[in-house]
Order: sequence, then C-alpha cells, then structure tokens
Amino acid sequence: MFRIVLIIPILVLMLNRRFDLALLLFAIAGASDALDGYLAKTYGWESELGGWLDPIADKMLLVTCYLVLASIGLLPIWLMACVIIRDMVIVTGGIVYYTHIEKVSAEPSLISKLNTLAQITLVLLVMFSEGVLGLPPSLIEFMVWMVLATTILSGMYYVWVWGRRARNRT
Repeated sequence: MFRIVLIIPILVLMLNRRFDLALLLFAIAGASDALDGYLAKTYGWESELGGWLDPIADKMLLVTCYLVLASIGLLPIWLMACVIIRDMVIVTGGIVYYTHIEKVSAEPSLISKLNTLAQITLVLLVMFSEGVLGLPPSLIEFMVWMVLATTILSGMYYVWVWGRRARNRT
C-alpha cells in the first residue's frame, strides 16, 4: 500500500519536472518493494492478497511513470501504448481465465521479470538524465528498444502459455 500511496507525489513531481525528487521517491518505492518481499519470504508473511497487491502496485507505478513521461515528450507515445496494451491483455486474460476456467495465482515468467527490469531501468535512466546528470541519448534509445522487445515478447509468451493452458483445461 505504501508504494501505491507514493504514486501521487511521484506523479506530481514528474509533471512539475522535479525529476531529482521523483527519482528519490521512486527509489524509496523500489526499496520498500525489496524489503516487503524479503520480509514476506523470510518470515512467511506471504498472503494471497499480498501476491496480488505487489504486482498491482508495481504496474500502477510503472504505468503512471510511462503515461507522464510520454505526455511530456520524454518517451515515445507508441512505447507507452505498447506497455499499457500488454498489461491490459495480461490482466484481461487473467480475469477471464480465473472466472471461466480455474483459480490462478500470479506467476511472473522470466521474460516478464526481464521486461519489468527493463521498464524500471528506462524510467530510472530518464529521470536521472532529466533530474541529475544528462545521459547519452543513445543509452535512452537503446533502453526504449529493449523495453519494446521485452514487452512484445512477454506479452506473446503470456498469451501463448495461458492460451494453451485454457485449451487443455476445457
């Protein structure tokens, strides 16, 4: 819940082009995610609700960052659209699978984890470049293409795997 609450100040700071402070809050959100995961696994504080809230908080934060960065011209709108469409396909597919076939738990694939890492890295690089120290545009461009590739691959992976599971269950 803490990460979800941090979304609003991060959004406001980014819209006001205070990327230095937005970057700091983004890092705090990331550290709280790591601490939450560590505590849950170490002390057995895992729950089904936490298993769903964790990726939802991650996605809400990332989607917000992509919306803002694209709206102010720091990321391509087509990349933002691709990221959001992928998430919508996965969430819609998960809901349909859950309601029509069987209960499902959130199971991120390796390519999905790589995609999340790439998406986070791109946001961090853009905020760092805009708020702290300008980075070479080629580095940002490379990460844009990395995010696009992993977004498409992970989206296709989920459609293929869960489509196959659905066909085998019906």
